[in-house]
Amino acid sequence: MDVGENRQDVISDINVTPLVDVMLVLLVIFMVTAPMMMHGVKVDLPRTESKSVKSKEDPLVLSITKTRLIFIEDYKIELGTLKEKLEKIFANRAVKEIFLQADKDVPYGFVIKVMARVKEAGITKVGMITEPLHK
Repeated sequence: MDVGENRQDVISDINVTPLVDVMLVLLVIFMVTAPMMMHGVKVDLPRTESKSVKSKEDPLVLSITKTRLIFIEDYKIELGTLKEKLEKIFANRAVKEIFLQADKDVPYGFVIKVMARVKEAGITKVGMITEPLHK
């Protein structure tokens, strides 16, 4: 009597079906939530008619709130250190481009001061973010 005759062969294949199921669920979740994510700080933008600007890289958003607080994306920055911070951020970027969004109640002079610091940092392209007139 041979001991090995009743033994079944062991299947050594990996079952990837649960892995594929989990990955597809994660893909759907990220596809649904990605458009909901916004960069920057919430400001009340002025309304105007203009064309959309296309950008090759993910642009940096500089925000100015009603209370004259300055943010790079979600990080608060003082006006005095804005130039140095931008120089460090754009040191390794090929395209020197930034988008500026300012609350409609911020004085024009303060926006110009911020734009002057941006230009001093060597950023050549500054885009202004506005709301469309008709939603």
